[in-house]
Amino acid sequence: MIQWRAGTVVSLGRSWAGAQELSVTLERPLKDGAGDDAAAAAPEDQTVRALAYPAVVGSPRAGDRVLLNVTALAKGLGTGGYALVVAVPDRLPDDPPPGPGHLVKARYSPSQVMVLGVDEQDSPHHAALEDADSIDGMPVVVADLHSALPAVVAGILAEAPGASVASIMTDGGALPAWFSRTAAALTSAGSIAGTVTVGQAFGGDVEAVTVHTGLLGARIALGADVAVVAQGPGNLGTGTRWGFSGVAAGEAINAVGVLGGRPVAALRMSGTDARHRHLGLSHHSVTALGRVALAPADVAVPRGVTWPGEPADDLVAKRLPDALAGRHRAVDVPVDDATLGALAAFEESVGIRMSTMGRSLTEDPVPFLAAFVAGRHAAGLIGSR
Repeated sequence: MIQWRAGTVVSLGRSWAGAQELSVTLERPLKDGAGDDAAAAAPEDQTVRALAYPAVVGSPRAGDRVLLNVTALAKGLGTGGYALVVAVPDRLPDDPPPGPGHLVKARYSPSQVMVLGVDEQDSPHHAALEDADSIDGMPVVVADLHSALPAVVAGILAEAPGASVASIMTDGGALPAWFSRTAAALTSAGSIAGTVTVGQAFGGDVEAVTVHTGLLGARIALGADVAVVAQGPGNLGTGTRWGFSGVAAGEAINAVGVLGGRPVAALRMSGTDARHRHLGLSHHSVTALGRVALAPADVAVPRGVTWPGEPADDLVAKRLPDALAGRHRAVDVPVDDATLGALAAFEESVGIRMSTMGRSLTEDPVPFLAAFVAGRHAAGLIGSR
């Protein structure tokens, strides 16, 4: 279930809101099978990059002994780029000061945390949320992957520069919002008003129990004009029709519809993905929209995309009707070189580099164009009912 290691902090690396990178020398090498000798271990098996969340484990220092979860790292998974600090056992953090809040997230795991929920009784927003039942026509972009977030925000702000944007992070990927350098950079730059973490996700500027109260909290607590719903960084997929965490995108569209919002779907698309199921229009979007999302949504379709080859274009044409399923409305939004320029300029202004599945804006612009046009269309709906 868990691969444990202990080690000593060699040095501190980058830090951003809620997270600290470390270099840790392990007491036992990462790959420690029969006959392995720590002295003969490859350097990458002996010294690893680790990540600590100071709000959970305290602030490690050089020389500290740390306990690590190396399970995903040892397996070579995309979600396992770090060993995760579980504890600094010889220097435990002080108890938090007494205060309000009784929502437990990552429940019944050894790292469960207690937070103040926007919708619980101790919250200053509880009275406003107690009987709240509508987000008053607020447009909400729903995306499959967290990597779509900056491009969606870029599209919103290109169309409505003064809009207040909230990010709603679901629990299909990373649970701690602190893992996201993108969300931290967008907040620091003033591009988003903040992040709402829902379900088992935690660490946002606002905490909520469900996507529904997350949407209400974004509207009421953050004063959002428009929101973006996506899972945290990383995602879970098995290569099967139903076995992927992005199924929740369809459920989020339903939540937006139930609460009287304007759902806008950001299509998951790619012009270069080597996997046929994700080339052109991804099967994730086809399933989440065509089978799960029962509330009607506007589906933003980028028109004018230059594809590396015809097959991707064909796959969009073939799969799009199944994604629309007779319930949703395709909205064509033109893109051109100026759109790519706007995305590149947004990267520079915020200080991030857009990346999805390891591919940058220049390597595969299609997914970011699809996210951008969803944001642009949503911005045009602000104030409409």
